[in-house]
Amino acid sequence: MSVALDTNILVYAESTGDEPRKQSALAITDRLGRAKIIPTQVLGEFYRVLVRKGGLSRDDAKYRVVQWSESSRVVSASVETFQAALGLTVDHQLDIWDAVILATAASAGCEILLTEDLHDGFTWSGVTVVNPFTSPRHPLIELLLADSSR
Repeated sequence: MSVALDTNILVYAESTGDEPRKQSALAITDRLGRAKIIPTQVLGEFYRVLVRKGGLSRDDAKYRVVQWSESSRVVSASVETFQAALGLTVDHQLDIWDAVILATAASAGCEILLTEDLHDGFTWSGVTVVNPFTSPRHPLIELLLADSSR
């Protein structure tokens, strides 16, 4: 199963404040291994959060972003992907950057986008948005964890 990660998943995996979310994010990202897909938009947002909100130096933030990028498949938005994202903003009233992340996940062939920023269960172009922090867990999270343990 092909899974894209939004910024908040990386932030929680690196956080020290919300232990339950951190453990959920780590369990999922560890199970995915190198199969996780991260849009370049997410890496940029992650860097910004680490520096501005996390108080990390630019060098430390760069190091963490590089670690995530080297342990994942990083995908970029093409012009066509960006145009699809613009359509998402009009048709579904999404924020442009959330739309770029979703459209990039779709262009990479992802089946799931893990995020807490979009409507849980929303499906677009073959990608289902799943909030991994809900209780009870979304059935796709259960399936993902079961598939990854084989």
